[in-house]
Amino acid sequence: MFTLISAPPPLRMTQWYQLQQLDSKFLEQVHQLYDDSFPMEIRQYLAQWLENQDWEHAANNVSFATVLFHDLLSQLDDQFSRFLIENNFLLQHNIRKSKRNLQDNFQEDPIHMAMIIYNCLKEERKILNSAQLSNQMQVGSIQNTMTGMLDKQKELDVKVKAVKNSVIDVEQDIKTLEDMQDEYDFKCKTLQSREHESNGVSQEEYKKEQMNLQKMFLSLDLKRKEVVNKIIQLLNTTEHTQSALVKEELVEWKQRQQTACIGGPPNACLDQLQNWFTIVAESLQQVRQQLKKLEELEQKFTYDSDPITKNKQVLQDRTHNLFKQLIQSSFVVERQPCMPTHPQRPLVLKTGVQFTVKLRLLVKLQELNYNLKVKVLFDKDVTEKNSVKGFRKFNILGTNTKVMNMEESTNGSLAAEFRHLQLKEQKNAGSRTNEGPLIVTEELHSLSFETQLCQPGLVIDLETTSLPIVVISNVSQLPSGWASILWFNMLSTDPKNLSFFLNPPYAKWSKLSEVLSWQFSSVTKRGLNADQLSMLGEKLLGPTSGGSHDGLIPWTRFCKENISDKSFPFWLWIEGILELIKKHLLCLWNDGCIMGFISKEKERALLKDQSPGTFLLRFSESSKEGAITFTWVEGSQNEPQFHSVEPYTKKELSAVTFPDIIRNYKVMAAENIPENPLRFLYPDIPKDNAFGKYYSRPKEAPEPMDLDGPKGNGYIKTELISVSEVHPSRLQSPENLLPMSPEEFDEVSWMVSPAEIDTVVCIINQPFPGGLRWNFHFSFFFPFRHTSDT
Repeated sequence: MFTLISAPPPLRMTQWYQLQQLDSKFLEQVHQLYDDSFPMEIRQYLAQWLENQDWEHAANNVSFATVLFHDLLSQLDDQFSRFLIENNFLLQHNIRKSKRNLQDNFQEDPIHMAMIIYNCLKEERKILNSAQLSNQMQVGSIQNTMTGMLDKQKELDVKVKAVKNSVIDVEQDIKTLEDMQDEYDFKCKTLQSREHESNGVSQEEYKKEQMNLQKMFLSLDLKRKEVVNKIIQLLNTTEHTQSALVKEELVEWKQRQQTACIGGPPNACLDQLQNWFTIVAESLQQVRQQLKKLEELEQKFTYDSDPITKNKQVLQDRTHNLFKQLIQSSFVVERQPCMPTHPQRPLVLKTGVQFTVKLRLLVKLQELNYNLKVKVLFDKDVTEKNSVKGFRKFNILGTNTKVMNMEESTNGSLAAEFRHLQLKEQKNAGSRTNEGPLIVTEELHSLSFETQLCQPGLVIDLETTSLPIVVISNVSQLPSGWASILWFNMLSTDPKNLSFFLNPPYAKWSKLSEVLSWQFSSVTKRGLNADQLSMLGEKLLGPTSGGSHDGLIPWTRFCKENISDKSFPFWLWIEGILELIKKHLLCLWNDGCIMGFISKEKERALLKDQSPGTFLLRFSESSKEGAITFTWVEGSQNEPQFHSVEPYTKKELSAVTFPDIIRNYKVMAAENIPENPLRFLYPDIPKDNAFGKYYSRPKEAPEPMDLDGPKGNGYIKTELISVSEVHPSRLQSPENLLPMSPEEFDEVSWMVSPAEIDTVVCIINQPFPGGLRWNFHFSFFFPFRHTSDT
């Protein structure tokens, strides 16, 4: 007899396992990462395999993405076989359905699948980092802030529970009142019936009964007043608590959502707010029922100055208004409009590209499940009268209605998610001209969502609006569109302020510097430090400002005006560097190897007292596309000499990794012998210690060439090495090769076989007067093997 046992857990704790140990507020963020396009159950089943694949590379390489796609399907087949052995019919069905959905969605576009998985894993890491940071918040102002938030939550918990307990108390009082009224009614009828009996009752006994009835009436009247007063007090408490929820907690959540949208800390989940909203809503629903019960009691028995008659309409109206306000406030955009292809750039939508948006009702009542039909509208409040000249109009394509239900969300909240919406410009509205005051990426649009709650005696219209969005027609407009989203969400909290860019406010450097740091920390593991921000502040505010916190920066200087003598604005320069980091320098940036933003004066001040060969890495200030260079110090009898190499752009870094460039870089020293001048990464880290783990794997030694015929493919392996001329005076005169002086000789790149020098390719990059640059290519072939005396 054999026993099937589970495989032991892997030695390395998976990221997925670590996530499952987090608090519920972080788990909710994980829930939001997964939907039908890539279900969470696949993440669960294939956790370790998924984390061991290079999805970033797959997202940029269709061949590799195709291989991983088919590997994933094979992994699912293996998982299906395990469920087959365990005879688990339900999981067999689920895994088969998941595989079929993957084939339907990604068979023709495996890169899209790789992009989704890469982004999910990256967002998971950010959530883990946030949770870790949260656990480390134990001292200083952060601790005080967290303590204050916890105290505030505890206070709200107490208030919400007080509302709930008061409702229960009133319920008991109404039950007591009903019993008292029934008893009074019974006594009255009993006395009346005895009056009509043949024997009747004595006068004395009759008066006694009347006195008892009078006492009962007074007690009944007193109880009615008590119940009415308790309901008044209950509504006062509810109004105060509801005001704190709607005007404080919900407003703060929306502000945190704005911050999270532009790269700030992840927003706390809505579960706690939903819990509070739901308890208050349930309490108000119970009060409505209690008032109906009082009305029934009034219909059975009333009298002059009856407190129920006197107060019922006021109490009903007040309860109705409180419930209406709560329900209307509870209708929120849980996840702002976003293209799945650009998850870190929400609120910028491209025409013809699908986007998603998720709605949530914070009042989770079972009777509302499948009873709220949401409709989405575009620019609902924009009319010809209040739109600016040249303002574009769009139609929404795709299913624009959805029913809210509790099955839509993994945590059972009442939600509706639109996953396949698109925008299409109305061409018949007239083509856009340049006469309007706003450029395309300054136009702000909005998505509105409407639904209606209908209950007996209650009809409430619900509406909510997304944060302003920018609509682009070409992906090249994405950086400028994102700049507009940054500026608005940094400086405005009114989602209906669509004319914001007609007169955009100035930004304080203290705020803008924080937002700029978020742009780096949201896509990498490292934001910008004080020194880096100081240099950026000087570029925006001028060299005398020192990055002053009080400096005011206009929108035009940030995104529209060219910086200093360059042909591009500040933001596009930052955007180019961000792209360079994400695609070519991510590991080096995360490790802190790149100083990045530093002025040339500060650079020399740091290097001048360091050992010869000390170098640092900084971003070029003259490249719109993003470029990186290194500067090293060289000892001298007089003053130290500083040398900076011509910056490397994505073109060079796509061919050779930056660590390999640093490892193989050469300068022409005495007697034209190439030497690597780079020894220590600032301040004193040996070069190989800093970059060694990122060097390419050592090449296998090539087989010697067979003079009678080539072996293998017949080619000699080559390696690209950068060689620069630093001291022209040391070079042998190149006049025999080129019609130029040694002073004009700029840079030479050699392609040299690591083990043999049978072939040399020399590429000379030469400047000429007038700004022209020519590339000269020379190839030398030596038909013999390299030996020590060659």
